Parts: sequence; C-alpha cells; structure tokens
Amino acid sequence: MARIPVLVKPTDTYITGTGGAPKIKNPETGEIATDRDTGETLYTVTVMQMSEGRAEILKITVPESGLPAGLAPGVMVRPVDLIATPWARIFNGSLSDGVAYRVTRLELVQIPGMAAPAETVSESAAAVKKAA
Repeated sequence: MARIPVLVKPTDTYITGTGGAPKIKNPETGEIATDRDTGETLYTVTVMQMSEGRAEILKITVPESGLPAGLAPGVMVRPVDLIATPWARIFNGSLSDGVAYRVTRLELVQIPGMAAPAETVSESAAAVKKAA
C-alpha cells in the first residue's frame, strides 16, 4: 500500500471539528484499534483543512501519545508527519475507496492575542461560576 507524505504548508490552517475519539477496529464487537508496532490506542480526530481558498474535511488517525492536552472542537492544530494512504475494497459487491490520513502527533497552534487553546469549555464555565 502506498504511503504518501503530505506537505503541511505554513499558510494552511487546520481546525478540529471533533476532539479525539477512540478508533473502532471492529464495529460489531466494539474492539478499539491499536498501533501494530507499539500497541498504543489509536484515536480519530476530524479536522478541517483550509488551503488556498478551499476547505476539506480530514479524518486523521492519531496515536494516544500524539493527542495534546486541551484538544477540543474548534481548536487550531498543526499535523506532524501527515501521511495519506489510498485504499479500496469491495463490500457487498460495491467498490468503496478513499484516503486514510495518519499523523505522529497534533500540535496545538497558539495565535498571538488569543486565549490559550488548552482551556476547555468546562474549565471556562467553572472559572465563571467561581468568579460569580
């Protein structure tokens, strides 16, 4: 299977649509996917990639050690070592195909003048209650 490195340009923007959810290997049994080499639990993060006036939704597989603290929907991230793997299979007589994306880790992106992305909505709500 071809593993294609994907260029992450400095001008590209990546925003999470979901936080990390455990990747399901077998939907019938609920078995969680793990890395073949390390045995580490794998997670799926949905990310919107914006580049040159286009936006695409990517489902990216990330090992547990590659998930940063504070990862939540709407947070800007930078994929590290982004790899695309085209795939195809025949299921019930129909061809399905797509591209699987994987990274070694996601890094939170701090924008000057904005609040730190590590603060989650629940932490923010707790701070408001405490101040009141």
